[in-house]
Amino acid sequence: MNGGKQKYLIFAAILLLLVGLAVFFTPELLVAQEKAGDTEAILHNRLAEAVALYTGSPVALVNNREVQVDAENAEVYPYTKEGRVFVPLRFLAESLQTETNWEALTSTTTLIKGKKTVQFTLGVPKMLINGREVTMECAPEIVNDRTFVPVRAISEALGKKVFYDRGLIVLGDKEQLFDPATEKTLLDTVIAQVNNLPAVGSAENLQSLLAEVNQGNSSGYYRLRNNLAFDVAMTNESMPESVKSLEKQKSSGAAETDFSDTNVQVVGVDEADLVKTDGEYLYQVNKDRVIILKAYPAAEMEVVSTLTFAEEAFQPQELYIDEKNLVVIGRTQNRYHLEVPMVQEPMVGEEPVVEAPEAKLRAEGNIWPPRYTQNRVKAIIYDLQDKSKLTKLREVEIDGSYLSSRKIGSYLYLIANDPLNYYRYLDYPVLMDTVLENGVASTTKNTVSIPEETVPTPTYRDTAVKEESIPVAYQDIRYISPLVEANYLTIVGLDLSRNDQPAHVSTYLGAGQDIYVSQENLYIALRKYDYQPLVSDSAQKRIMPRQMLENTLVYKFSLDKGKVTYLTRGEVPGTLLNQFSMDENQGYFRIATTKGSTWGTGENISQNNVYILDDSMSLIGKIENIAPGERIYSARFMGERAYLVTFKDTDPLFVLDLSKPAQPKILGALKIPGYSDYLHPYDENHLIGFGKDTVEVGYKNAQGEVISTQAYYQGLKLAVFDVSDVQQPREMFKEIIGDRGTDSELLRNHKALLFDREKELLAFPVTLMEVGAEQKQNGTNATSYGQFTYQGAYIYQLNLEEGFKLRGRITHLSEEDLLKAGYRSYNREREVQRILYIEDVLYTLSEGMVKANALGDLSERKAVQLP
Repeated sequence: MNGGKQKYLIFAAILLLLVGLAVFFTPELLVAQEKAGDTEAILHNRLAEAVALYTGSPVALVNNREVQVDAENAEVYPYTKEGRVFVPLRFLAESLQTETNWEALTSTTTLIKGKKTVQFTLGVPKMLINGREVTMECAPEIVNDRTFVPVRAISEALGKKVFYDRGLIVLGDKEQLFDPATEKTLLDTVIAQVNNLPAVGSAENLQSLLAEVNQGNSSGYYRLRNNLAFDVAMTNESMPESVKSLEKQKSSGAAETDFSDTNVQVVGVDEADLVKTDGEYLYQVNKDRVIILKAYPAAEMEVVSTLTFAEEAFQPQELYIDEKNLVVIGRTQNRYHLEVPMVQEPMVGEEPVVEAPEAKLRAEGNIWPPRYTQNRVKAIIYDLQDKSKLTKLREVEIDGSYLSSRKIGSYLYLIANDPLNYYRYLDYPVLMDTVLENGVASTTKNTVSIPEETVPTPTYRDTAVKEESIPVAYQDIRYISPLVEANYLTIVGLDLSRNDQPAHVSTYLGAGQDIYVSQENLYIALRKYDYQPLVSDSAQKRIMPRQMLENTLVYKFSLDKGKVTYLTRGEVPGTLLNQFSMDENQGYFRIATTKGSTWGTGENISQNNVYILDDSMSLIGKIENIAPGERIYSARFMGERAYLVTFKDTDPLFVLDLSKPAQPKILGALKIPGYSDYLHPYDENHLIGFGKDTVEVGYKNAQGEVISTQAYYQGLKLAVFDVSDVQQPREMFKEIIGDRGTDSELLRNHKALLFDREKELLAFPVTLMEVGAEQKQNGTNATSYGQFTYQGAYIYQLNLEEGFKLRGRITHLSEEDLLKAGYRSYNREREVQRILYIEDVLYTLSEGMVKANALGDLSERKAVQLP
């Protein structure tokens, strides 16, 4: 009895302990413990008994152990087809520990795991699960001698849960292992583990990789000289996000003040500009300085401080502001000479003589290459607490030329291109000797093998870490195949709310030319030119000319709190116009390109295309051969629609439906004279176009027959397009400014536009060219250019009832300036560059002046001459 009671008490104690542990380890507590732990521990727990892999990557994690997807071939990896991810059958079966049977005669595979039996046949989109037939959306197939199966269909048939996010596939026993909405940091960490790009690793490997660039054809002219050096010659809830971006984005601290923001492409993604305002002060990049001006109220307008950078050899280009920081971005240079010792062969009994190669070259009359100048991108961060005396908080520098930047919340991203050159190469000629052989002069090349540690890799400088520059190690430089240009691409992310924390620096052997940034991802586009092999035409006994294929590579990176993670890349035919040719919507990437030449014939005639790629950058939909013989002049994506303007003789505006990514289609088109260089959303059913008017001229033969036509651009053209009826878009209103030669920075830079729909306000700078009255009276032709008569801001009232109504113009040019102006030129220092407003005041800015005018009647309030 006592023994039984004792056993009962022991059993009860164990039961209570288990209940206590069950209560203690609640899901909520586990979540809290995860949040308190480090990322590595969390992921190790999540991925226990799971399989993680990534489309396009040969690396996978199986029970937290890194493996190669195909142990024999690193070129075998998962891929996406028709929106479905395929993985090698062997890898899937081994990772899930299934019994596998293969019937060669019928090409049928049977997988057995526990009580689950799955049977399927190559090329047949059906499978048997425990004898029950189930339809698959895609059939298993063979690629490169490997059987690939749709991973979700087979894994779920075996009882596994499948998680997918941006190309990442995780197979496990738990439902929804991650929450993409709240755990992007964890997901990016996993992606980096299974999608880690290969490292350059060493100078020797760098040389080998760059040889591949030489063998191919890139968009620049990069050629190896005997494998020694480079020649470089670079030339509303239902409203789409692009319409939502028209709504003012104010920081919480300045919500009570009404002021304009920089015109940006994507809501929530700020773009650097010459001028910014916080609702009280103006911050302006002005020549080689930054001017801070107390702007509101207008009666108190004055310059409060000026930042100069002469001692730093720094040229500011653009800036950002927020509640705490001013960020000035510009360029600077480093100059240095690679000094490599040269060892002379000693005589018998003598010590080797070491001398600088420059000394030897000069002594022998040879020419030493000039000193190397390294362009650098520099960001200087200032504390805005005291506007009259700004305190420098931090400096960040990276090698290369400024490509672009974006700011999302407090996180700043800088992107630079850094071309490789003579002084970046491992071996290069240092001495040219001319000798006579049998009476014939020949040149021999003596080279010095430069130690790896002396070959400069890209460097960066972050004063949050140290004052000196920090070289990027070869093992930290990743490369993205295929290599198109001999160039380093560097992306730096930093948190402006924590300026004591080191920046995240990512360096790639790659390049970029245009960027598009959403709130989640960064896309970097690069032109890629390939030449087809020479073809012999035996019938005509001649070699056919090589054809050049124009493609666009797009690299996709994830952005997360200043950190950048490479995801994948895509490639489409043709080349893009600018950042507005790209867009992201609901996980899909859309891109508009032009292929061929407007003056080409046959297969080489230009055609315009729109491609849709999924989140793994695999092509799922396209429209090709739009407006043959023309090219894209402007593009705008708005939610489930896209708008293209093409041009050669007339201006077709195409309306495209992208609501079904796999089946995009053209809804309608409008053909009118002129063209639009920039399209801006008015609302979800109306667009504003900014471009040029055109006149079409016909050329006749001797019989008076028109044999050809040519369109000549004229004055600046504004238009409002109504796309309510997508099949029949129409031009509601138009406005023509000036004659041939009239121009605006807005045609090339969207940041020059001020638009506020609620205020019915539209303003932008114009350089006005007009044909004289006498010339007009005598008749003008389409090729006649106007003479300069005005430069300044044009301010319009715009609504959908009355269209464009010119309210007035504001210039910084005096009467004397206008009298002094030449036929095509004027005082550039007084050229109005930007227009913005604070409350009821409109501000125009040039390098020499800031003017404040009443927003109501445009009467002048005050003007300040800038020093």
